[in-house]
Amino acid sequence: MSNTGPPSAGGTTTGAGFTPQPAPASTAPGPSAPPPPPTTTAVPPPVIPPPNNQNLNQIVTDYLLKKGYKRTEEIFRQEVKDLDDAGRPRGQSEGSVSDRIFPAGKYLTSFKHYERWVDNGLDLYKFELGKVLWPLFVYSYLRLVGQASTAHAKEFMQKCRGRFESQHIDELRGLELITLAAHVRENSMAKLYLDNRYVIPINKSLTGTLFHFLERELDQCGAVVLDLIQKHCRVDSVDRGPIEPFSFEAIYRRARNVDLDDVDIQEGIPGLTSRSGVANRDILENRATLKLGPLPLEGELRDDVAAELEEEDRLHPPKDGIPTLIDEFNSMHPIKKEAGDSPQRTDIPYPPSRARDVVVEMQKVRENRDRFRIEGRTGGVGPGLSVCMFTFHNHLGSFSCIDFSKDQLLVAVGTTESYIRVWSLDGKPLNSRLPPERDMKVNNRKLIGHSAPVYSVAFSDSIRNMDRNIYDGQPNPETDSKLLLSCSADGHVRLWSLDIWTCLCIYKGHDGPVTSLSWSPQGHYFVTGGWDKTVRIWAQDHASAQRLLVGHDTPISTVAWHPNGAYVFSASDETDKSIRMWAMANGNCVRIFTGHTDYISALECAPNGKILASADVGGNIFLWDIEKATRIKRCRGHGRGGIWSLSFGVESSVLVSGGQDNTVRVWDVEMPAEGSRPTNQQDGEGTIVAAGAQGDAKQVSTVSQASSNPGTGKKKGKEVMITPDQISAFATKKTPVLKVQCTRMNLVIAGGCYYPETQERDR
Repeated sequence: MSNTGPPSAGGTTTGAGFTPQPAPASTAPGPSAPPPPPTTTAVPPPVIPPPNNQNLNQIVTDYLLKKGYKRTEEIFRQEVKDLDDAGRPRGQSEGSVSDRIFPAGKYLTSFKHYERWVDNGLDLYKFELGKVLWPLFVYSYLRLVGQASTAHAKEFMQKCRGRFESQHIDELRGLELITLAAHVRENSMAKLYLDNRYVIPINKSLTGTLFHFLERELDQCGAVVLDLIQKHCRVDSVDRGPIEPFSFEAIYRRARNVDLDDVDIQEGIPGLTSRSGVANRDILENRATLKLGPLPLEGELRDDVAAELEEEDRLHPPKDGIPTLIDEFNSMHPIKKEAGDSPQRTDIPYPPSRARDVVVEMQKVRENRDRFRIEGRTGGVGPGLSVCMFTFHNHLGSFSCIDFSKDQLLVAVGTTESYIRVWSLDGKPLNSRLPPERDMKVNNRKLIGHSAPVYSVAFSDSIRNMDRNIYDGQPNPETDSKLLLSCSADGHVRLWSLDIWTCLCIYKGHDGPVTSLSWSPQGHYFVTGGWDKTVRIWAQDHASAQRLLVGHDTPISTVAWHPNGAYVFSASDETDKSIRMWAMANGNCVRIFTGHTDYISALECAPNGKILASADVGGNIFLWDIEKATRIKRCRGHGRGGIWSLSFGVESSVLVSGGQDNTVRVWDVEMPAEGSRPTNQQDGEGTIVAAGAQGDAKQVSTVSQASSNPGTGKKKGKEVMITPDQISAFATKKTPVLKVQCTRMNLVIAGGCYYPETQERDR
């Protein structure tokens, strides 16, 4: 008889954790019969339903909070709001922004993916394909706000707005105010975008490329972009080639004043002042916003200058009828609560002001008050401007460029023999801080360092010093030029010290000759243009360029600054022959001026910041309206060979030019170029009589250039038309004028090299 019994039925368990227990071994010796099968009834395991999404979401939320992942928990809550109980995207209710909702994080990834595709594509197509980015940004943000994905909307705005700040700052400020779903339904800007389709004109071939990419990248970004385009945009296919800011089509249309196509007129959203930022209509019409007003003074500098000027007025009261220095200062730098037309000092970093800056600003106010005032041309007679001409002899044709210091104490010339020579204009010895050279009594210095011809030189800002020291117990700040810039065919830009007469720094970056340079009106920065078709902006305390401006098709011939220091101008030679205006803050090209047919040899911006003057080797001077990017008029009078220098008067009402035809000419900026043309006049020696000058001189309309053989008169000279806006013409004998400079007192200084061979050439 066996002691083995049946297993206990009460020990059964349910689920996967059930483990059968082995029967106990028999204690009786010998074999035993197998027990009969148990007669128990099987109990089915109970069915436990899986936890629903709501419970899982709560478990995950509690876990994230327990671990302290607050940011992740907030994003998780926003994500699950868009999902139903089955984990699929929830359909929208009636009256919402769209009929389809994507996960909130999908909009940011889709935008970034499409943006990378545009930026990594061909430069020729970037502009037109990039037009989709702005509507994609706006409608994605409105979608996120409309579906209450606040955290994602905020993140989307922060990570994607940087691309549009330069062109859409007003729209971005308006979008930032839309933070609730109710705002999307009530805000006027949001309603304007949602109630109208955003029109995007794109070349026909690019339209196919765009939609092929979106279909191919459906999971990455195509689904979101296609949905937004289908519901809120209208893509118009056009047959023309792509238009971008520097394309020949855009330049040709501006030059010919061709009307916009219908697709360009309808581009964007109707009713918005700025339709789509950088769009075809903005490129063809040059409508980028400009800040052409004067740069405000630094707050502390302004207070210091005002206090010192009041003290100066107390010590030296002005005569009757002459304004005080503080009144003149307030008229030059009026306090404006909202200076909408002026750039902000925070846009461009400048070094802090020094004691020298206070003295310089005080002297600028004094010279502005005491200057010779040019009231304009009246009765056919212009202002009696005085010209002081400096002529260089025995140069053997080696001088290539000239510059005068702003305090009229120094002159520098660059030579084709790779050196620079600096003279004192008054003949006094040049000072040196080097102990071995303190006793040297020389009025000129030779600077050696370049290894190729020097193309341009420029003095740093300077002004005549005051008669008294405003800083008691301290040395009187020096206000003369301390630095000199030079550029050369060796590809280098050199910064020279005028205290120790040596090179302080070499700036390298251009690939090939550097043809032109200019100091910023505020100092510290300077701009260069080179044979490599690039314009570069440098800071004197950095060895590398701070801005690289690319867009010209041929080498740069000349550069210039806007008076407020926020923009630079560059001109290109050979086939390009365009002038471009660049914003220093972001490096964008904001204006293009076209119309020259000859090599552009000189650029100058008026002190009022509204007019640009350009000259070419054909003897033409063009005056441009900077805001409208249109030509005001053309001034003619110089002979062919080149106009090498331009300079405006303080009032911006007269322009002075110097050229290869051995003349300095003064032009009336405000007078139209059209009008009656008086009879010709030419004196017996073939020199041009100054129109409007004293005596019997009469205005001329045409003059004859000197013949190639004036002694025999065998070759007839060529006639040059003179427009009626020429005020005066001052002729030298045989000295081409390389530099003219209108001082702060409205005195004209000119310089050139005596070169008899110029009179023997036939132009």
